[in-house]
Order: sequence, then structure tokens, then C-alpha cells
Amino acid sequence: MNITKFIDHHYRHFNAQALKAGAQGYKAHIEKGGQMLVTLAGAMSTAEIGLSLAEMIRQGKVHAISCTGANLEEDVFNLVAHDHYELIPNYRDLTPQDEQNLLERHLNRVTDTCIPEEEAIRRIEKALLEEWQKADSEGKSYFPHEFMYKVLLSGKLKQYYQIDPKDSWLLAAAEKNLPMVVPGWEDSTTGNIFTGHVIKGDIKNVTTVKSGIQYMMMFSEWYMATATKKPVGFFQIGGGIAGDFPICVVPMLSQDLLHENVPLWSYFCQISDSTTSYGSYSGAVPNEKITWGKLAIHTPKYVIESDASIVAPMMFAYVLGL
Repeated sequence: MNITKFIDHHYRHFNAQALKAGAQGYKAHIEKGGQMLVTLAGAMSTAEIGLSLAEMIRQGKVHAISCTGANLEEDVFNLVAHDHYELIPNYRDLTPQDEQNLLERHLNRVTDTCIPEEEAIRRIEKALLEEWQKADSEGKSYFPHEFMYKVLLSGKLKQYYQIDPKDSWLLAAAEKNLPMVVPGWEDSTTGNIFTGHVIKGDIKNVTTVKSGIQYMMMFSEWYMATATKKPVGFFQIGGGIAGDFPICVVPMLSQDLLHENVPLWSYFCQISDSTTSYGSYSGAVPNEKITWGKLAIHTPKYVIESDASIVAPMMFAYVLGL
């Protein structure tokens, strides 16, 4: 029995049924010619979401991505330093001294996984700094993801690959030049590194890396050019700025710019372990988004309250027909 048949047969109730319904809705949206934005919060790249997301990108099931700066860089960290990662299955039992010991070994922990600083972060820093300084000296500026695309497509890191490159979602996105927004990139390791080089004077112009405001301007152009021709769906993994930022493009266009006939999002699905709550954006039910002019009354809406590292690969497999 393949994954699709397994889900069809067994996933009948509760969160399992929501997973199946959301996957069926995603598939139907794409089959009707729709486009899909996927948002990545949390540490999905460290959870190796590229194992399933990269193929979704290659097969044209994903048309744009919004992600945190952490997810942008951590997919590349995994690409070049996978063999040096350390799994900590008993992470719940760690003492403060155990954590200090990991720090002294230059291992930065994300739940049960430690990212090796020297092999991952510093290796990326060298390649990125070359691109930042080149753009800086030429008086040019690019978005954070465009610098990552340049590094990956240049082949500078190819000698360091430690996983099959087909499992890197960012490499798949770079090869397709997929539209992307990375709101709050400053709140990431590479964002901090860029700031440090500006402070030291290695980079003269802080505007060498474009900002979140410019991201929203670019994204609004993409949304209007796309959504006026094809329905655009919103597949949200987790909460936070990766989801909050792009979904606001619709009310911004209609309420702030006063554009007429701005299409609303045509599909909405969120995977989150944040249960429904009051005052929490990540825990807000989709119907609340109707009041903000983001979703319509009849927009297909799905919420799966579960662990995204379990749910997302299953849904992607269903959409791919595996």
C-alpha cells in the first residue's frame, strides 16, 4: 500500500482526517491551475524538510516560499555539514552543565539536533562574505535569499556537500529561481554575521542586503501579477513571521493602497502545535482572518494541530501521489 492509499484508508477522524482533507484540498487547488505559497517557521530545515519539499518544488507543486532567516540558512548548513551534526535523543534530560559542554564543543542545539558551528556556520560565512563584498563594491543590493541562490548556483560549496543535493529544498528553489520572502532575516545567524561585518567595516553599505519593507513591495507585485490570473493558496507550516508577513499582503493592497478587486487567498491550511487560544496569532482559527480581509467565507480552510515534522512530509507525499 502506497502512502496515498494508506492515508485514504486509515486517516478518517480528528487530526488525521484534517490532514487528509488538507492534502486533498492542496491537490485539487493545484490541479485546477492554482499556485501555492508555502511558509516555513520553526526549525523545519534542521528537521530536514528538504527530503520532501525539494521534490514538491521540482514538480511544480510549490510556486513561492516565505521562510525565516533560520530556515533559509539551516538548509545550507545541513547540505554542507550533515555528517558533523550530533543527535541528542535524551535532550529533555540535559542539565545546564550539559548545555555548557555542548557550547564549548561549538555545537548549537535545536531540540534534539546540534548544528556544528565550524563546519556549517563558518563555511557558509566565507562564501556569503565574498558575495556581500562583491555586491557592496559594485554598489548593488540583493535580497537575502538571492545571495544564497548566488552562493549555491556558483558551485562554491559543492565540494563540501554531505547529503544528496536533491534533498536540499533551497537548491531546488535556486535552480527554479523560485520567488521567496524572508521576513525578519536580521534575526538569524547570517543576519547577525552581516551586521558584524558592517560594524567592522568589511561591508560599507548596510543596504547591500535588502530589507523586509522591500520584500513586501516585491511580494505585493508578485501577488497581484499572479493572483489576478490564477488562484493563490497559502500553506502554512507553523506560525510566526513566516506566515504573518505574507498573508498580510492582501489587506495591505486593498486597505492601505486602496486597490480594487484584490483577490483573496484561495486556499488556507496551517500545521501547528499551537492549540486554539485567545490573543495568539498562531493559535487563531482561520475564520478570524476573514475579519482582516485575508480569507473569504468560502475559502477552503484546514487546521492540523500536530507536529509539522510528521504532518508536512505525509501531506507532500499525498500531493505527489506517492
